[in-house]
Amino acid sequence: MDLNSYAPPLVAILRGLPPSDAASVGKTLLDAGFRLLEVPLNRPGAVEAIATLARIAPKDAVVGGGTMMTKADVDAVTGAGGRLYVTPHCDPEVIAYAREKGMLCLPGIATPSEAFSALRAGAHGLKLFPAEAIGTVGLKALRTVLPAGTHVFPVGGVKPDQMADWIAAGATGFGIGSALYKPGTQAAELAPIARSYVDAWQAAQGGEHA
Repeated sequence: MDLNSYAPPLVAILRGLPPSDAASVGKTLLDAGFRLLEVPLNRPGAVEAIATLARIAPKDAVVGGGTMMTKADVDAVTGAGGRLYVTPHCDPEVIAYAREKGMLCLPGIATPSEAFSALRAGAHGLKLFPAEAIGTVGLKALRTVLPAGTHVFPVGGVKPDQMADWIAAGATGFGIGSALYKPGTQAAELAPIARSYVDAWQAAQGGEHA
């Protein structure tokens, strides 16, 4: 699996997504152009919601879990059809296990030491978290030591009008949480927000949304 296969490289972080809302929320995001959907496991119903999203996702999309802390979490998510592994932290043993299970691995890092540990363990990309604390200056500095071509996804507080600055600093994608979705968000409200992120990404690339 390769992060280059999923465009735009925007991860929708659906914390607290009720299983009963998963199909409508997922369809809304997919219709807006999202192709990476994550349901954090630290809320009830996450695995059930992942299973629903996995059933409706097209072949060019990938669904999975966030806040995946253990090998058991990896087994639960893959058992539900999930193929995306996202964490807020760097645990090389669990990263390697998720990679062995065929998952697309995007573990959380905040320092160079964590970044290199994650990459050695097989991470396909890095979740820069918390992005609002690290800032674009921190990302630019981190970029000077990372291997060329390393995918870095800032997560935490990124708004559409800030994406171009993050991309200029070295971001290759983003994870978007509460600014995009909160429990109870309905499709009519979600659709324009989702589209604003996709459009901002396209504009920052110098292209138009298809």
